[in-house]
Amino acid sequence: MKNKILFLFCAICCWFSSQSQSSELRQGNYYTVAQGKVKLAEYASTYHDSKSWAKRVEQIKATIRHGAKLELLPERCALKPIRNNKHIYADYTVENVAFESLPGFYVTGNLYLPKNFNGKIAGVVSPHGHWPNLADYGRFRPDVQYRCATLAKMGAAVFTYDMLGYGESTPCLHENPEAVRLQTWNSIRVVDFLLSLGFVDEQRLGVTGESGGGTQAFLLAALDDRIDVSVPVVMVAANFFGGCACESGMPIHTYGSFETNNAEIAASFAPKPMLMISDGDDWTSNTPEVEYPYIRNIYQLFGAADKVENTHLPNEVHDYGYNKRTAMYKFLSKHLSLNLKAVTDSHGLINERFANLLERKSLEVWPDKNYPNGIITDCSEVIRKMNPSKL
Repeated sequence: MKNKILFLFCAICCWFSSQSQSSELRQGNYYTVAQGKVKLAEYASTYHDSKSWAKRVEQIKATIRHGAKLELLPERCALKPIRNNKHIYADYTVENVAFESLPGFYVTGNLYLPKNFNGKIAGVVSPHGHWPNLADYGRFRPDVQYRCATLAKMGAAVFTYDMLGYGESTPCLHENPEAVRLQTWNSIRVVDFLLSLGFVDEQRLGVTGESGGGTQAFLLAALDDRIDVSVPVVMVAANFFGGCACESGMPIHTYGSFETNNAEIAASFAPKPMLMISDGDDWTSNTPEVEYPYIRNIYQLFGAADKVENTHLPNEVHDYGYNKRTAMYKFLSKHLSLNLKAVTDSHGLINERFANLLERKSLEVWPDKNYPNGIITDCSEVIRKMNPSKL
């Protein structure tokens, strides 16, 4: 029942976003599983080695940039970070943070850091997925807090942030027709923020997110060369293109006669390390037989088949549950040089019980709605500032 409600929620988002869009869009279950598999075979016929795949990657990225209106990026303004209400625990700290991705347009989130560290540490970008229940919502969800606290204890700087229109993100609604564009830009600026801290290693940057956050993860990994490791969770599929405006409300999968899908977007990250986590109760149920072999073959073109993995949990559902998180911890520990032993108990199990789960108000930057001067209140102004020629 819980998963059916989620599917319905994504379908409603998709319906709203499709009303003003063209037939170039690929949304929701655009193909059947069998059709998705046929499409992958068609795509595979266009390359035969790493060089010819690299040419296809250029087309994939050009298609995303064109469809998301990211061919020309706005100027990177000063971040002007606001950091407040620092929570200090035995193994990690949490701060409530906002910074400007555009002048007057804020990314809101939480920065998790190890309690004590010396020198450079890894950085992890942590977008969240779609969850309609306001009591169990976005970056405030327990699973997000668990993964961020655990990664911090393992030695990483982790930033989790609101989707467009979620949490404290204003003034644009989540169903905005340009949500893909705005969210992807925010993700790029999250990388800027992590690196601006001065102690995050630019050679050890990871991204992980679930559901719609998984889409954000593989889009960021495809477009931002600074990302070194990617872990998209319960999202990579050849037949499913995302059910919300923030994933597929702009034509990022087609450009003229060229067509691609989310499996190929994820694969464009090759040969860098990537772990795909899938389950048996959503559009990733066929990942071991369909998407993973296709993507692994691409990694083999680079002699890097050992850099891509799939953790499939056939008896689990669409979430970022404990078993999915443990797979992610192990992968990021391996490829970002994190300390897995710091969260492993005497029985060899990963222990998250040390994490302190906070209420939403404790994690908000502006719990009393005391917004800074100059904050944008009209979404059309945000869109205007995204257009470089109109800055």
